[in-house]
Amino acid sequence: MADSIVFGAAGFIGSALVARLLDEGRTVIAAVRPGSESRVRIRHPDLTVVAADITKPDLGPIDSLAVQDVYNCAARFAFGLDAADARAVNVDGAVHVLEWAARLPALRRLVHVSGYRVSVPGHRPDYRAGAYEASKTEGDRALWQRAAELNVPVTVANPSTVLGPGQYIGLAEMVRDLWQGKLPAIPGGRRTLVPIVELGYFAEFLARIPEYPETAGAAYTVLDPDSPALPDLIRFLAAHLDVPAPRFTVPLGVLRRLPAALTGVDRERLAFLSEDRYDTSTAQAFAARAGLVMPPTETVLREWADHLMDSGFGEEGTRMSSVVTKSRSS
Repeated sequence: MADSIVFGAAGFIGSALVARLLDEGRTVIAAVRPGSESRVRIRHPDLTVVAADITKPDLGPIDSLAVQDVYNCAARFAFGLDAADARAVNVDGAVHVLEWAARLPALRRLVHVSGYRVSVPGHRPDYRAGAYEASKTEGDRALWQRAAELNVPVTVANPSTVLGPGQYIGLAEMVRDLWQGKLPAIPGGRRTLVPIVELGYFAEFLARIPEYPETAGAAYTVLDPDSPALPDLIRFLAAHLDVPAPRFTVPLGVLRRLPAALTGVDRERLAFLSEDRYDTSTAQAFAARAGLVMPPTETVLREWADHLMDSGFGEEGTRMSSVVTKSRSS
């Protein structure tokens, strides 16, 4: 019997979590989409790679597996997704993994990764504004409802923008435009916030959750409480990259009324730009209990910006060496 299975193990968060679990001496099953087994770059004697299609109720031929901790890091994360494609993974897939976990005789915990925007009070799925965020919100609600019906011990982690090697979507695209001189103004105002959290910290946070019984049934909004407002973040990175910072900001209300062809800002991205603030008290309390220390915000931003530059903003391929070297050699 393996300790843990990680769905979405070839992805940005999943691969970092696999490395963290192996570093902690766990035996791990990495579950990936059929045909993508080679994307798991880690080689380790305590790691097994299997194919699993979470869009199917039986997930494929993995019924014989026996694990105690189930991590679902699988998601369709992109802008401009078709609603059906987004729901197949982010809604139906989330429920399928939970139903599979419910059949495990020795299940200790299902840890599901969602997103920080689902924690906004009154937040509703709106597929007209974008399928990614809408499907994650719908999936979060469906997961909790099904977990209650099946009495599955579940914990949901809602991360903000996760920064680390391999993150090239969203905020990274804004940094790319900054570097290339294509960011004439900062979207939003002085209170606009795109909160961040460092990849290694979030992977360790996930890994430790099942060790504490009181985390069952809890949802944690995981972000750096020192995340700077977006104008300050952009100016900090401009200084680090030694490029001019935009002098002006454009209110979100104005951007939402203007054609995307004129502003160069995709409407779906605007959903992640807001003045909302998020309650992280439970996540910080758990981190303190588990002995987790969040790295300095400015250090995280500098190192991530350097990685973006070194990797050509992902155009030269995603570098996984920093993830692979975290695991023990076989």
